[in-house]
Amino acid sequence: MKQKMPLFFFVFFLTSFSFAQISLQQFLTMPAMKHASVGVCVKDLETGKTLISHNADKSLTPASTLKLVTTATALELLGPDYRYATTLALDANNPSRILVLGSGDPTLGTEVFDDNRYAFLSDWTNALKASLPKKDAWELYIVDDLFGYEGVSPQWTWEDLGNYYAAGAYGISVFDNTYRLYFDTTDRNSCPKILRIDPPIRGLSFTNYLTLNTTGKDNAYIFGAPFSYERTIRGNIPAGRVSFSIKGDIPDPGLLLGEKLAEYLQKSGVNIHTVKTARTDYILRVCHKAPQPYRVGEVLYIHRSLPLSDIICEINVKSNNHFAEHLLRTIGRAQNGDIYSDPLKEGIDFVNTFWESRGISTSSLFMYDGCGLAPQNGVSPAFLCDLLSYMNKKSSYSQMFFNSLPKAGEEGTLQYFMNKTKYAGKIRAKSGSISGVQCYAGYLMDGSKKYVFAVMVNKFNGTNAEIRRAIEKFLSGL
Repeated sequence: MKQKMPLFFFVFFLTSFSFAQISLQQFLTMPAMKHASVGVCVKDLETGKTLISHNADKSLTPASTLKLVTTATALELLGPDYRYATTLALDANNPSRILVLGSGDPTLGTEVFDDNRYAFLSDWTNALKASLPKKDAWELYIVDDLFGYEGVSPQWTWEDLGNYYAAGAYGISVFDNTYRLYFDTTDRNSCPKILRIDPPIRGLSFTNYLTLNTTGKDNAYIFGAPFSYERTIRGNIPAGRVSFSIKGDIPDPGLLLGEKLAEYLQKSGVNIHTVKTARTDYILRVCHKAPQPYRVGEVLYIHRSLPLSDIICEINVKSNNHFAEHLLRTIGRAQNGDIYSDPLKEGIDFVNTFWESRGISTSSLFMYDGCGLAPQNGVSPAFLCDLLSYMNKKSSYSQMFFNSLPKAGEEGTLQYFMNKTKYAGKIRAKSGSISGVQCYAGYLMDGSKKYVFAVMVNKFNGTNAEIRRAIEKFLSGL
């Protein structure tokens, strides 16, 4: 019996390997792959051995699978209990000024964690009203310069700028830096009529080129640069709706937060005569070396975010670009506290340095953002597998990171992926999808099978849905 068991497992391994190779060949030879760039890496978690490899060292566009790199690095650097702290304080240089000191918290007023996104404003108002000394009038000064004011990657495309999924990341962000624009599309003979904006944004204007469709799909895009209040809308939305909404990015989140907080304070009896952000003073300090225009005095209230573990779960399960961009800049600012340094570059530099120090080569990693939206991003399947292996075997936060990934067939962006296969619920992974890109990377855990995998397809023919089905079929053959 002792002599037969090793032979049995050897035969079992050869059989499994053979099926996997056949599955890989079927995947690679399907017509949609004829002109595609394809990379595949599958490794055994326990032994570290590579089971399947095809162009595993080739850098390919990762789309949102890049979020694995951002969230893993943030977790290793900051820990799961890290919380952002937004501070309300008096200005020691100006006795009539209230400071709101941003920490880069992406969750202020977020719909992700709170049905009442205005609740924090009530808390702040109550705290200020109870702590402020008696004054006839106050100035609100929003210190939103922690990340500077280049809140978007310079490699993002014009097609994306102005849309909610490409919202900027700043020292103060609010309401997911997103507004909803509502339309009446019941008149089929005219452009959709704009009804309202939620939240209301003073001065925001739209040039509306929208048309109507009968497909029921949202094919609308909002175009506009950060801090510009002029937006252009193109594409088409469903006809016959009394109220249909699309989402865009808030041009100046710090100013909007200040205006909303001023409204709440005014209603509570605290007179606010001016709302300013640090942006103008930031520019003056860059150009003319002007001194810092405030000095933090008495702290009146500190608002703390939910822990980083919750933020990372949202990023990986729902593929939240906005949260991911804040995390990468938070990493960067933790390395260099100078607010005139580029937190995006600092964050990317740290990512490379960190993983090299852990013995994982980053020569295949080309990072231009934290969320994967930039088409120029590149990473190899082998790098993703090595990072996933490290997080499972060596990280102090292994279980937390593993649990942050959605279950295939059950949750988030993987709700329908693998849902009718033998591995439904047995794969935890991150998906990535933009035009011409479809990727998956994660863990397969099924009894004795403990694998890490990355499957990346770029520049394919056909649709993303067809490639997803092909990837499902390949993974089912493992």
